[in-house]
Amino acid sequence: MNILEELKNQVKNSNNIVFFGGAGVSTSSGIPDFRSATGLYNQKNKSNFSPEYMLSHEFFEKYPKDFMKYIKENLIYENVKPNAAHIGLSKLEKLGKLKGIITQNIDSLHQIAGSKNVVELHGNLRDFYCVNCGRNYSFDDVKKLDYTIECSECKGIIRPDVVLYGENLKEYNINKAVKLISEADILIVGGTSLKVYPAASFLKYYKGDKLVLINAERTDYDNMANYVFHEDIGEIISYLSDI
Repeated sequence: MNILEELKNQVKNSNNIVFFGGAGVSTSSGIPDFRSATGLYNQKNKSNFSPEYMLSHEFFEKYPKDFMKYIKENLIYENVKPNAAHIGLSKLEKLGKLKGIITQNIDSLHQIAGSKNVVELHGNLRDFYCVNCGRNYSFDDVKKLDYTIECSECKGIIRPDVVLYGENLKEYNINKAVKLISEADILIVGGTSLKVYPAASFLKYYKGDKLVLINAERTDYDNMANYVFHEDIGEIISYLSDI
């Protein structure tokens, strides 16, 4: 029996699986990651600022219109669809095996695929709000406004509900993620280099002996894992969910 078949048997016997994912989960849907050679941080843009800085709280505060323009042109993909990884995870949830998904992504593809218990550590691009009065706006609301940044209620600035560089993760998301990981039987980590903190540090809360890492490239955590696959995450998740 190879290790993938062994892991599939573990999945069959478990009803307490948690998935922790990053940008690599969505790349085959057409959304670029951040740090690879073809990722967002290595793409040229029309600004003199680096992509990292343009996604920071400081840049948003100084140049809110340019911030919103960058978000619109580089992070919003309206026509993308869930791929095999998203669909396989949704299937595992429907089977009662997957207890939750913890994602660093902001694309909502897990929810579009049908997953219900999703912790969005870095927020999402579905929800927007006014930083002044707190009024909530949907993506469709903001799209109708042609990405204006002015609140119709108080003329304050509208922003997406995402965590920018220089901002802290929301406490309730941290608590939900830690609880899921600490209570998991099987923890599957996929599509992430595990270099973004504090998210990567959450792995220390896992107490089990079935840590699975699925990533195209090696990570600094490979030696800690019980199962390691440097293969296509969609293929692995599809195989594990076909039970």
